[in-house]
Amino acid sequence: MNREEMDSLGWDSCDIIIVTGDAYVDHPSFGMAVVGRVLEAQGFRVGIIAQPDWRSKDAFQTLGEPNLFFGVAAGNMDSMINRYTADRKLRHDDAYSPNDEGGKRPDRAVVVYSQRCKEAYKGVPVIVGSIEASLRRIAHYDYWSDKVRRSVLMDSKADILVYGNAERAIVDIAHRLASGEDVHQIKDLRGTAFVRKRVPDGWTVIDSTRIDAPGKIETHKNPYIVSESGGSEDCAKDNPTADSDVQTVTIIDPLSARKSKLDSATTVIRLPSYETVKNGPIYYAHASRVLHLETNPGNARALVQRHGEREVWLNPPPIPLTTEEMDAVFDLPYQRVPHPSYGDAKIPAFDMIRFSVNIMRGCFGGCTFCSITEHEGRIIQSRSKESILREVENIRDKTPGFTGVISDLGGPTANMWRLNCKSKTIEQNCRRLSCVYPNICKSLDTDQMPLVDLYRETRELPGIKKVLIASGLRYDLAVETPEYVRELVTHHVGGYLKIAPEHTEGGPLSKMMKPGMGTYDRFKKMFEKYSLEAGKKQYLIPYFIAAHPGTTDEDMMNLALWLKSNDFRADQVQAFYPSPMATATAMYYSEKNPLKKVGRNSDTVVTPKGLKHRRLHKAFLRYHDADNWPMLREALNKMGRSDLIGQGKKHLVPSRQPRSWQPPQGQKMLTQHTGLPPRAGNGGTKVRENSPRKKLAGGAKTRKNRAQRAQTRIK
Repeated sequence: MNREEMDSLGWDSCDIIIVTGDAYVDHPSFGMAVVGRVLEAQGFRVGIIAQPDWRSKDAFQTLGEPNLFFGVAAGNMDSMINRYTADRKLRHDDAYSPNDEGGKRPDRAVVVYSQRCKEAYKGVPVIVGSIEASLRRIAHYDYWSDKVRRSVLMDSKADILVYGNAERAIVDIAHRLASGEDVHQIKDLRGTAFVRKRVPDGWTVIDSTRIDAPGKIETHKNPYIVSESGGSEDCAKDNPTADSDVQTVTIIDPLSARKSKLDSATTVIRLPSYETVKNGPIYYAHASRVLHLETNPGNARALVQRHGEREVWLNPPPIPLTTEEMDAVFDLPYQRVPHPSYGDAKIPAFDMIRFSVNIMRGCFGGCTFCSITEHEGRIIQSRSKESILREVENIRDKTPGFTGVISDLGGPTANMWRLNCKSKTIEQNCRRLSCVYPNICKSLDTDQMPLVDLYRETRELPGIKKVLIASGLRYDLAVETPEYVRELVTHHVGGYLKIAPEHTEGGPLSKMMKPGMGTYDRFKKMFEKYSLEAGKKQYLIPYFIAAHPGTTDEDMMNLALWLKSNDFRADQVQAFYPSPMATATAMYYSEKNPLKKVGRNSDTVVTPKGLKHRRLHKAFLRYHDADNWPMLREALNKMGRSDLIGQGKKHLVPSRQPRSWQPPQGQKMLTQHTGLPPRAGNGGTKVRENSPRKKLAGGAKTRKNRAQRAQTRIK
């Protein structure tokens, strides 16, 4: 972190310097710590520059020039999602910064940090990674500017982009650079992307740049050739071009190409160019579909996308880590605390996970609004039970402040540990986007008894009082092993269990690739039964998304009615956030459905856009909030559902406001994506106190004053 530490180690320079947008926490839940420890275990000297001042190159020179390369990461979160709400309002806090302080990282941190590294030391290779780089590896829709941006490789000028979990690729890059290989010669590593001038010789290109491509054209009999007894055959022969216009047109797309005998090692799929997807949303949806069909490491081929005069080349995804490799990564000597330079400062993201254990990576759920599959992969990578128990013991023995409670045993999903395809052959050839939607694949092993055994052994460790499960639960999987539900409910729920049905209506659920409410009801019955048997009062807290592509106003109204009939009153609600590369983001931008073949005449996806429309959908989720009643009354009247306005139990909203009601005031935008409770001292502090809005003379409102008021409201 500084020159003094280098001197104490006897280093005159670092081999590799990692630049990150997060505060440095030496914990396996923080990406910079994992990459740093993995490289250190390979014998490299690794320095870390955490949250540098990006306004000049000086902060990037604090550790000197690295011998091999700069590794650039935005942090555990996308910098734009970290800094802005789903309504594009600036957040005033940052859970990954000391004392929750906002403003410690720039917008689009990967681009900014990379450019500063290039400026600080020209000629030093820059390798970019993290979820921000992963999800921007090709041309992508950028919600914050409302346009399609180029691959982050083009804007950052990085030499190599490593996508997904980077351990294997980054170690290979480090060793090859250390052996003297030029960075521009490293073109063959899985899980990497780079820029090249053209497709090299010897490759077969599958052209997937068109939509509505014609199929095979049937050859018709030449009408000028008459029967054998006629005399016009010679005339036909004299005009050999008469039949030459009838040809067989073969357009190989990703779906039909798998039936051919092409060598995947030398086959690349050409996506529509950046210029095409920028100006044609339908082509963006098509490109998104092609990319998502090429995410299985067992059968994925390279992808290439033209950006002006250059090609952005994506090698196939990395092979998942084995259990032994996962254990090796998590068994490294992490200190499990923030860097000492932060003193007593609190880092909320660390406080949330300091007593938790990550037991697996990946997710085969395929939820379209989530990008875990595009980053970590669909194949579950599990640690061994022994490695997990060792980490629990390390937390017990070495982590300051431990009280005997493990806050989580999980990962991207709580209950996918050791769940994989029963057949390796099927797994390597599968192109399903989800193993559980529209139904659970018969080839998927859904037995969660090994996880039950892990829970039990963890509970029995000396000094462990309780083990909670805080990761998201796939309840459609949980009901496949009732004993798992019993174990979870009896021993591992702290009064409330959060699950995410996301919606009640079939339209939006089909666009999310989420199960229907029948599965939720089945799980709810199990939950209540086992809670009663355990003698506990426990409650399910369902989470829902507003304004997701495919959601109509009627869908949100029906969801609100369901919430009221079940006596749910949501406190915090979330609106759909179009993150880069997510399938649902492609729906949002293109208003097409990339879950199916995309064509000009394919179905249009209803997409709530605009701040007012999105706020209406959020208001339906908080039907009980008097601040939302005027908006809901107006909407219900327009929908012809004034029968839902009134004072009775059957009504959704009252017909009038409470006497004490006052219009809502502007509030600070706070980060609540961490799952932490509201933080004392800045939980929605009002900006304006007793400052009535002033009217200009004659009631005129200038653009300047409107802008000033808008800025005040979002502070």
